[in-house]
Amino acid sequence: MRQISRIEKLTSGRYRIVLEDETYFPLYAKELAEYGIEEHASLSEEAYEEIMRDLLPKRARMRALYLLQAMGRTEAQLRQKLSSSHYPPEIVNDAVEYVRGYHYIDDVRYAVSYLESRKESRSRRQLELELYRKGISREDLAAAFEQLEWSDEAKQILAWAEKKGFDPQAADRRETERFYRFLLRRGYELSAIRRAFSDKF
Repeated sequence: MRQISRIEKLTSGRYRIVLEDETYFPLYAKELAEYGIEEHASLSEEAYEEIMRDLLPKRARMRALYLLQAMGRTEAQLRQKLSSSHYPPEIVNDAVEYVRGYHYIDDVRYAVSYLESRKESRSRRQLELELYRKGISREDLAAAFEQLEWSDEAKQILAWAEKKGFDPQAADRRETERFYRFLLRRGYELSAIRRAFSDKF
């Protein structure tokens, strides 16, 4: 038997069940009644196994599929979304492995797509930082970069200059510093910026 420590209301009709050992899982109101779950009551081992083996894995898998259908996500993002729905770690792992088995989640493929759609307007460094924040590993990012022909950053910098109406020969020091700060915020190295303009002019 497992002792129920507390029942926390999450949303209308949805609850988080916390056991004495701090194991937790989410259930709907009707399921509380079905399993006879009440605070400080006992939960049979048979009921616990049914919840953790049959009920929650299926539900979490369906949730993972829905999340991936709505938009592409990295593994880390998917794990975060499932965890925020209060699924316990072992259920989250099961759902992630399930969708990975069908190739519905692939961090290298995600990174390639992300880079392909943004590589003409952002520096490599900025894109690396963005993907690291999304949970892409260095190994997966390196594999993604290998699949792409990377744009010449000098061409990107000159394109930004044209778009912003910046003429390095006519600009005063203040205008130059402002434009350089704009490029630096987008991840371009100062040496690359100077090289782009020195090669051009």
